[in-house]
Amino acid sequence: MDISPLASVHPKSTIEKDVIIQPFAHIHEDVVIGEGTKIHSNAVLYPGTRIGKNCEIFPGAVIGVIPQDLKFEGEYTLVEIGDSTVIRECVTIHRGTNDKMSTRIGNNCLLMTYVHVAHDCQIGNHVILASYTGLSGHVQIDDFAILEGKVAAQQFTHIGKHTFIGGASLIRKNIPPYIKAAREPLTFAGVNSVGLRRRGFSDKTIREIEDIYRILFIQNSNVSKGIKAIHEQVEPSEVRDEILQFIASAEKGILRGMI
Repeated sequence: MDISPLASVHPKSTIEKDVIIQPFAHIHEDVVIGEGTKIHSNAVLYPGTRIGKNCEIFPGAVIGVIPQDLKFEGEYTLVEIGDSTVIRECVTIHRGTNDKMSTRIGNNCLLMTYVHVAHDCQIGNHVILASYTGLSGHVQIDDFAILEGKVAAQQFTHIGKHTFIGGASLIRKNIPPYIKAAREPLTFAGVNSVGLRRRGFSDKTIREIEDIYRILFIQNSNVSKGIKAIHEQVEPSEVRDEILQFIASAEKGILRGMI
């Protein structure tokens, strides 16, 4: 453990072994920092913050501050961050509200400079949020999603796994898994085939995903017709059923097909 005497560390915080806390970092009470994590100068961790193992939190990051939701009434809530996640300069992450009771970020994530994660967001593992991306409250992002810089996500949107969202996009609808999305308004921009191959998906599975989205977004004029055609033309499989289930549960609807 290496804690600078110039850091402010509350005696009621929990600091595990091999943690590094640099000068002028501020650790409030009721904070837990897992072993091997490094907290850089001028980072601030507020009560209710839980940091996993081997994370790195850079200068100016503010984690665990109360949410900006006007319905918040001071309830006890958390920010929970998994292992091996990197939080770069000036990132802000707010505590949950009585909806989810926690804002969660998974393992092996990268949040680049000036990212904002609002209350009750649920972020999976291996997610990358590039600089200046902003998530409104209650946003869900599944594993291996990548959001380029300056993306803005409306509250309660759901971004599926293995998606790739182009820079400066405005997310108002849910984004089904395995695809790329770009343009304004946000539209389907193809299957994220490069990312899927990098993560070990077989050519057969990628072709199946491409066939499903071709039927959904290109061959049919609306989502309802596309779903019916997928049921008729594509044999049941784990990937097919996962995509159909995502669409069926999308209360905000899904993004548009190609224009």
